[in-house]
Amino acid sequence: MRSNSSPSLTHTRSFVSVRQSLPLSSKLALTLSLLDSAAEQLMVLRDFRSAFNTCESGLESLRNADQEDSRYGELKMSLSVVGIQALAELNQWHGVLPWILHNYECPEKIPAKIMQMCLLLYTKVGEQAAMQEAGNVWLHFPSNRRLTGYGTVAELYLLHILVPLGHTKEARELIFEEVGSVAFAEDQKQTALDIVENKENLSQQQPANPSPDPSEVVVVGLATPQGAVIGSVEAMLRLLYRGLSVASTGTLHLRRFFLAVVILYILFVRMDTAHPSSFPWISRLIQVLNQMRNALFSP
Repeated sequence: MRSNSSPSLTHTRSFVSVRQSLPLSSKLALTLSLLDSAAEQLMVLRDFRSAFNTCESGLESLRNADQEDSRYGELKMSLSVVGIQALAELNQWHGVLPWILHNYECPEKIPAKIMQMCLLLYTKVGEQAAMQEAGNVWLHFPSNRRLTGYGTVAELYLLHILVPLGHTKEARELIFEEVGSVAFAEDQKQTALDIVENKENLSQQQPANPSPDPSEVVVVGLATPQGAVIGSVEAMLRLLYRGLSVASTGTLHLRRFFLAVVILYILFVRMDTAHPSSFPWISRLIQVLNQMRNALFSP
């Protein structure tokens, strides 16, 4: 089995290597430079307003670039990731979804990773209702069902949007309709159903608590005992970026790695990983990271 698959794997890797070695067009090169600047402003200089403005400039330069280039979508998503974090740091989270919709035109075109970030962000600030319509449209768009992150989006939407809002009927429909059949395995369906039933039982036993003020949620999230750990992580990331800035010389490899670290920082440091509803998603993320590791470092 291994000897038969080796030639095809070698051919695939050679093809990927050739594509990655192709020179960037002038517009994509400018966008890549702006992406580097935005990441440095965000992580090193902590100048969030400048980071967001630089992302805006990068996205503007992409509008006239060759959209057929395979790196176009990657650059656009990377600029969006940095821009989302900049807005969140500026406490302008309410503008994240409108900004993303402006860049991607409609919910169904939003990349899976960006949709995951939006779901987590609006959950963090206690405004799950803002993501209900966009998440529902995205999940029911047929083309999105082929995306790698489709199951994760469905899981986040179920656990962080529908269940906290008390929409248990919609949650049941999501589990058993076509979305659930694509996104969840049978054991995951049962686990999700148990969570929904538990929510229904709690709702029957006690009145619903009023939604917390979003500003209070943000303050609580930033003033936890994890503050020292967060500070250490941020310092480490700033040093990491300085090293990568020196080491990167025109290729996308190290920049991709740095942006992956930024995404992990956003997801793990900025979300409550101790919350029970986070466990299934974190487990899924670990599986994805293992797959990425095997793909990147396999012999």
